[in-house]
Amino acid sequence: MQPLLKNDIQIDLNQVRLDILQEIRECNDRGLIQTAKWLAELNFALRDHKIQYPKQQNTYEDIASEEREAYSLSKTYFDCQEYDRAAHFVENCKSSKCVFLHRYSQYMSSEKKRLDNATDVGTENPESTQVLLDLLSYFKANQNSNDGYLLYLEGVVLKKLDLRSQAVSVLQSSIAVTPTLWCAWVELASLANEYEALDTLQLPKHWMMYFFAAHAFVELKLSEQALEAYTALAAAGFEKSTYINAQMAIAHHDARDVDSSLALFRELYQSDPYRLDNWDVYSHLLYLKEKRMELANLAQKAAAIDKYRVETCCVIGNYYSLRSEHHKAVIYFQRALSLDPYYLSAWILMGHEFIELQNSNAAIQCYRQAIDVNRNDYRAWNGLGQAYEILGLNGYCIYYYSRAAQLKPDDSRMLVSLGEAYEKMDKIPNALKCYYKAHSTGDIEGMALFKLAKLYEKSNMPNSAAAAYTAACQDPANEPSKEMPAALRYLAQYYLRFSLLDHASHYAYKCLEYDSTKEAGKNILKTISEKRLQASSSKPVSISDLPKRDMDFSVTENSETSDPFTTPTLKNKSRNKL
Repeated sequence: MQPLLKNDIQIDLNQVRLDILQEIRECNDRGLIQTAKWLAELNFALRDHKIQYPKQQNTYEDIASEEREAYSLSKTYFDCQEYDRAAHFVENCKSSKCVFLHRYSQYMSSEKKRLDNATDVGTENPESTQVLLDLLSYFKANQNSNDGYLLYLEGVVLKKLDLRSQAVSVLQSSIAVTPTLWCAWVELASLANEYEALDTLQLPKHWMMYFFAAHAFVELKLSEQALEAYTALAAAGFEKSTYINAQMAIAHHDARDVDSSLALFRELYQSDPYRLDNWDVYSHLLYLKEKRMELANLAQKAAAIDKYRVETCCVIGNYYSLRSEHHKAVIYFQRALSLDPYYLSAWILMGHEFIELQNSNAAIQCYRQAIDVNRNDYRAWNGLGQAYEILGLNGYCIYYYSRAAQLKPDDSRMLVSLGEAYEKMDKIPNALKCYYKAHSTGDIEGMALFKLAKLYEKSNMPNSAAAAYTAACQDPANEPSKEMPAALRYLAQYYLRFSLLDHASHYAYKCLEYDSTKEAGKNILKTISEKRLQASSSKPVSISDLPKRDMDFSVTENSETSDPFTTPTLKNKSRNKL
């Protein structure tokens, strides 16, 4: 599935609105309220595109007359979350809406009981599992069903039972029958665990496919493709959609463009101040920017709207974390998980808090739970690497950092951490490859070149170390780095060793700008002055007289060495600043 471009999207907004209005009614009739809500928001975004409303179909038209009273009573109980009663009163009904409501009520009842009865986080409820197995037996016995809603429910049950490949197949069938059923698309996106898997899906040519593709890109952390897709959707007529703006903000967040993401969330807050969706991401951005007062106001606002929403708990948890009250932050993340044990952000954030509290074992448990929820989130794998690094288990670090780097290959932080783990285990060639790749992909924290140079220095490869230090010093973004003084001192001493006095003087004067290297800079300048006095009696060393390079700055896959070069310089690489 290729990234979506503006001219790729051909959408008839008249048909879109008609489809949406029809599906809102169908979802409301079946208790699929989250999908109905999403569709209603999308319909509101198209309010300026006027249409002639179709004649509304009566809810009871496709329900047998003798079953209408039972359906009405059951739906009322379902809306009141009395799922067992709802299932009971339509147990013997045959109409499609009644059958779905009966089975969906059974599923929702089992989920509610599992949450209510769970005393230990992560404990499996055998009764809930049995309900899922009974539902699966029913679906297997009625495979001829052409009801897209029942197929969606079957896909959800299969996913719950970890039968992923079967779930993908059934959900595709559901979408083929009912292409406007957004919840089926969302479940399918969560099962596409890699970019290549999207190309293998058999999807109908329907306008919903564009929303699915963009959503899948966000799920897979493919930020650039996601932004292109949502920009194309906005240009196609959905520019007023709060959902699209929120998804674009999340994509900017995943791309580490904090300012753009924060600006979009602030616009959303102004246009829809009671929208709690994605406020956990909004609060995390405020946490990163250390906007304490703004985060405090957001926490108060969220608590005033609904203090029992998982997003509210995460916002308050982030606020306490910013105040370094990590124990209180853990309490609120635990509260979020008691409301929704599958809320990925809460598991990861609670793991971070346990790291701050130096409780590595608890952090490991949190990150493992996060992986159980979503194996494709690099943050959980990276967190496990950090936790095992604290415990000094570098072998485990290598495994978990490698998984994180595979999921986020353009993020240098995982590569630097992986290089450090290799270095601690004296696997120098592997460490060199990691540091160089981190530099090549755009060093976020500005540490890769310094670590690479130090490792060359430690390995007694002065020319390669000088090349890395030179490249680091030539990058203006590295000027605030605490590693800069040591790099300047090394380069001044390096050039002095070969009597390249102009180069040595250049770096020695720069050493005077830092307290930690001021004395060293003075001593080097003094030595340079003495050497210049003797310059008339000795031939100076030219740059071509330098020894051949110990190791090429680029590290290949199969060789530790490569062709030497004569000058210890390197072109500056562009970096992604965060």
